[in-house]
Amino acid sequence: MRIYVCVKQVPDTSGTVAVNPDGTLNRASMQTIINPDDLAAMEQALVLKDATGCQVTAVTMGPPPAEGMLRELLAMGADDAVLISAREFGGSDTFATSQIISAAIKHIGLEEEDIIFCGRQAIDGDTAQVGPQIAEKLHLPQVTYAADIKKDGNKLEIKRMLEDGYMKIKVETPCLITCISDQDSQPRYMTLTGIMECYSKPLLVLDFEALKDDPLIELDKIGLKGSPTNIFKSFTPPQKGVGVMLEGADKNTAAALAEHLSEKHVI
Repeated sequence: MRIYVCVKQVPDTSGTVAVNPDGTLNRASMQTIINPDDLAAMEQALVLKDATGCQVTAVTMGPPPAEGMLRELLAMGADDAVLISAREFGGSDTFATSQIISAAIKHIGLEEEDIIFCGRQAIDGDTAQVGPQIAEKLHLPQVTYAADIKKDGNKLEIKRMLEDGYMKIKVETPCLITCISDQDSQPRYMTLTGIMECYSKPLLVLDFEALKDDPLIELDKIGLKGSPTNIFKSFTPPQKGVGVMLEGADKNTAAALAEHLSEKHVI
């Protein structure tokens, strides 16, 4: 049994966000982090590894420096990693990205008991589309918004979070699960042993030549030029002003609040 965990290196949105003239993010000029929901997916995979002894493979598509992110995940406990990297893939939207990652997983092999984990969504695009699109392209059942996953034979029992509660779902493998970040899926730290061993663990690099002939990839719909999604405008939102704090819980405080709202033409 193998668990593929799809991860993405995203800009650290707590810092400065830079935008290119064509509307795309200037990723080279921004600090990057591992997407939080993807870290939750990795933790869920490692919990299953602890329980079953399965193999965990981290998969990402990105430029060569993304290898550093994969080494961090290897230090956390992943067994091996796959870096999908080529200039032809650069600038791909979700439709193109899901084609490429699906082809890579198919290239490596997807067996009857295997599972694909993804984060619910990435903090740079917030589309939540890549995971479900991978499931569609590989003809897999999918469960989204997973918070707790347990394996029972060839089935998974999943706690799926909803706005007003949760539901429990059983799904057979192979399947795809998208995970959410919550207090029960906080990612574990890298261990000293893991850090020492991460550079000796296998890391496979798949380039354009390795994947271009796969029928899942439409060569005219990948990369920045081929992606169907066109960005109209990207910008850094203006910084909000400082709020006004009113102290007290009496009629005078309520009157002051009403006066402020009236001045702003809210009431």
